[in-house]
Amino acid sequence: MKSVPRSRVASLMRLTQGACTCPAHMGGVISRHLPSCKSGSGKSMASQIQNEYAFEMASSNIRYGEGVTRQVSIITTFILKYHTLCPLGEVGMDARNMKAKKVIVYTDSNIAKLHPMKTVIQSLEDNNVPYTVYDKVRAEPSDKSFKDAIEFTRKNGCDLFIAVGGGSSIDTAKAANLYYNHPEADFLDFVNAPIGKGMPIEKTLTPLIAIPTTAGTGSETTGATIFDFKDLKVKTGIANRALKPILGIVDPLNIRTAPLQVQIASGLDVLFHSIESYTAIPYNMRGPAPKNPLERPAYQGSNPISDVWSTRALKMTIDSLPQIKIDPGNTKAQSQMILAATYAGIGFGNAGVHLCHGMSYPISGLNKSYIHPQYNTDHPIVPHGISVAITAPSVFKFTSSMDPVRHLEVAKAFGVDISNVKLSDAGEVLSDAIKKFLINLGLPDGISAFGYTHSDIPALVEGTLPQHRVTKLSPVQAGAEDLSRIFEGSMKLY
Repeated sequence: MKSVPRSRVASLMRLTQGACTCPAHMGGVISRHLPSCKSGSGKSMASQIQNEYAFEMASSNIRYGEGVTRQVSIITTFILKYHTLCPLGEVGMDARNMKAKKVIVYTDSNIAKLHPMKTVIQSLEDNNVPYTVYDKVRAEPSDKSFKDAIEFTRKNGCDLFIAVGGGSSIDTAKAANLYYNHPEADFLDFVNAPIGKGMPIEKTLTPLIAIPTTAGTGSETTGATIFDFKDLKVKTGIANRALKPILGIVDPLNIRTAPLQVQIASGLDVLFHSIESYTAIPYNMRGPAPKNPLERPAYQGSNPISDVWSTRALKMTIDSLPQIKIDPGNTKAQSQMILAATYAGIGFGNAGVHLCHGMSYPISGLNKSYIHPQYNTDHPIVPHGISVAITAPSVFKFTSSMDPVRHLEVAKAFGVDISNVKLSDAGEVLSDAIKKFLINLGLPDGISAFGYTHSDIPALVEGTLPQHRVTKLSPVQAGAEDLSRIFEGSMKLY
C-alpha cells in the first residue's frame, strides 16, 4: 500500500489557504460571509451552477433494548445477578438467519475480557455459528491498525462482520469490510480528499452488525470511519453510506462497566455531534447539486430531518451526562445516553459536523505524551470526545454570526434564559453556557493541559486545514487566521 507524499499534502494545504472560495472552487460550500468570484463574462459563477436542492437520509437498522444482545427471558434478571449468560442470544440468531458461515468479531483487548463480548461469543456458539475473533483494535485507530485488521480479514475470509466495542471497534470493522471487498484498491483510494482520493464506493459491502459498548460515537448508525494518519500526524477518515452497518444492536447493559471518564468523553462526542449538526451550513447552501446522486456526500449540512434527531439528542445529553458525573452507575441516565448517541448518529450522520470535529483531529494526532485518566492504553491519547469539546466555547463564538437564532436555541437547551438576549450576543452566551457545562464535568483546562503551547498553534492549524469533509460544513468559513484565533482562545478553559 502506498503512502501519500508529504509534499503533496503540504501543497494542497497551501492551495486551500489561498484558493478562491466561490462554490465552483471551494469544494462545494457557499457562505454568505464570502464573495462569489466572477467568470470572464462578469457573471457570478455561482449563478451558473445549480445549487443543491435535496438531501438524503440514510441510517442503519437499529434494535434497542436492555438485554437485546441476547434473547431476553423471564429468568434474565436472575441469571444476570449470578453473572452467567442467557441461552440463544439474538445476535447469534441474526447471524444464523443470515446463513453466516465465516464470522469475524472485531473488538479490543479490554472489551474482549468483558461481559458484552462474552455475551456475543456465547450467542454465536449457542447458535452454532462459526467465528474468528480479531481483538487487536486500537483505541483511536490509525492507518497502521486499520491495515492490520484488513490483512487479518483477507487471510481469514468473512461473510459477516460483527463489531463489539466503542467507535474504534466499529470503525475498524468498517475499514476491514471496505478493503476486503476492494482487494485491488490502494488504501488512499477511499480516504477523504485532499489527503486521499475520496473515490465513491460502488460495491455492496459484506453485512456488518455493530454492537456499541460506549454511549458516544453513534458509529452504529453512520457511514463514517475515522483514523489517525500517522505519517502526517492528522486524523482523517472515509465517509460513504455504503459503510453503514446493516444493523446496530443498542443494548444499555453493554455500557454498564465503562469507567466514568470513558462515559464523559463519549457523552461529549454525542453533545457536539448534536450541536455541530444543528448549526452546520444548511444543505441547500452547501454547494452545487451532484451530477450523479451517487456523488451526494454523506455529510450534507443541516436539514429538517437531522434537526429533529439532533435537538432531541442534545436535550437528552444535557440532562443525563451531569447525572452520570454525580453517579457513574446511574443506569437510567446511561440508558438515555446510549439512546441519545444513536439519535445523534442519525442526525450528524446525514447533516455532518464542522469545526469542533475538524480541529479535534490534530489535537489528538499531534499529542505526544498526554494520557487521559482511566484510559488503559499503551500510547498517548486525548479521547475523541475530549478533543472535540475543548475548542467548543471558542468555535461557537466564531460561528454564531451566520445563524444567531440557532445558536441561542442551543443556549436555551443548556438552561439559559434567552428572552432578552440580543442576537449579536448569541455567540458569547452560548460559549459561556458550554464552558460552564464542561467545567462542571471536570474537563482538562484547555489544550494547554495536553502539553500544547502557543508555538504549537501553526501545526494545529496545518492539521485542521485539510479536513474539508467537516470544516467546509461550518456556517462561517474559517481560514488559517481564524483557526489560529480559535486555538488561541482554547488554550485555557477555566
